[in-house]
Amino acid sequence: MARHSVLHNFYGSTVYRKFRLAIIAERGPRCEECGEIVANTRELHLHHEVELTPDNVHDHTISLNPARVRLVCHRCHNKIHGRFNSRRERGVYLVYGPPLAGKQEYVDGQKMRGDLVVCMDRLYEAVSMQPAYDKPDNLFSNVIDIFNQLIDHIRTRRGKWINAWIIGGYPDKFKRERTADELGAELIYIEATKAECLARLESDPKLRQLQAEWRGYIEKWFEQYQP
Repeated sequence: MARHSVLHNFYGSTVYRKFRLAIIAERGPRCEECGEIVANTRELHLHHEVELTPDNVHDHTISLNPARVRLVCHRCHNKIHGRFNSRRERGVYLVYGPPLAGKQEYVDGQKMRGDLVVCMDRLYEAVSMQPAYDKPDNLFSNVIDIFNQLIDHIRTRRGKWINAWIIGGYPDKFKRERTADELGAELIYIEATKAECLARLESDPKLRQLQAEWRGYIEKWFEQYQP
């Protein structure tokens, strides 16, 4: 595993996501850098005063210590890290895990303006204008064609995107590792148990009319998953 994959997997872990939500609940949705109130908490980030590395990320006195993090907005976080001041190699990340694990939320918190994000759920939403997570079966061939075209753009590095994020379930180990190899992508696993996914399904009002369908997606993923 690449050294910075260790960091990405930490940011996708349940323990880190719970830590982040606890900080937001305690301090409120205000950027501690510019003072702006951020209505969408997905745009709030924890900035570690001690830079996280693969060598210290599992030292929780550094990575999960409230006294060593600041709550900042997306703009300030980019500014702190100087993300738009230097050229850097493109990154490709394949973000996988069970349905409702929080893959989209993870990418929303990591991506920058100018990144390319490829997500089947968002593509369904774009072409059908149906509510999020409502995926009409008859549009599958259209959506998968668009998905595959975008994947080909990533494979050939076509376009001027900065980083590319592919979001999917990928329960089959051989398929996801082959896809990652073909794209030169890092694998990022978003950790969640079946019980956690089912609980999120029950509590999400957007999925109230689709519970049976999504319960099937969750059950099927855990039946097929190969770590």
